[in-house]
Amino acid sequence: MNPFEIGYYHDEELKTFGFRSLGKNVKISKNCNIVGLSNISIGNNVIIDSFCCIIASGKDAWLKLGSHVHIGGYCHILANGGVEIKDFSGLSQGVKLYSKSDDYSGKSLTNSTIPEKYKNIQKGKITLNEHVIIGANSIILPNVTIDTGVSVGALSLVATNLESWNIYFGNPLKRLGKKSEGLLQKKMEFLKEWEDKK
Repeated sequence: MNPFEIGYYHDEELKTFGFRSLGKNVKISKNCNIVGLSNISIGNNVIIDSFCCIIASGKDAWLKLGSHVHIGGYCHILANGGVEIKDFSGLSQGVKLYSKSDDYSGKSLTNSTIPEKYKNIQKGKITLNEHVIIGANSIILPNVTIDTGVSVGALSLVATNLESWNIYFGNPLKRLGKKSEGLLQKKMEFLKEWEDKK
């Protein structure tokens, strides 16, 4: 056994941890940092890779992962304002989702050491609809909905809603063009095979 490969928690262990809800065939790397388990719902066939940090603690915090979702290594999900990642979507390595952020204008104080009354927190739900893929080291800010079938290229900054079946890239973010919907046929084939295996 390779001592550097610490492995994954699987269904039976994960059921004892206190998640809000947990589907089948879930794998979470043993070196993730996850806070607020009672506010996290996970669907079926989900993988969360090494060194991810997921924070879903606080009054308005919640995270909902659909089925067939992959979270790549070194991702950070701050779910204080709510985050939903729907079926067949995924985050490449190092993606950051911030549903809560400080005000960078200089009109208020910032950082976690300061009481809320001295800050102007920007907070709002992030939604990734079905078949969304976010490229490595991209950042998603609060109050953003990424519609069905969107691809966001690596190193992009997303601060506005994105329209379905398009490809976006960059900082500032630009629409590069339409995305093929051919994957929907592959989805039907996959789901039939998935059901047959049960």
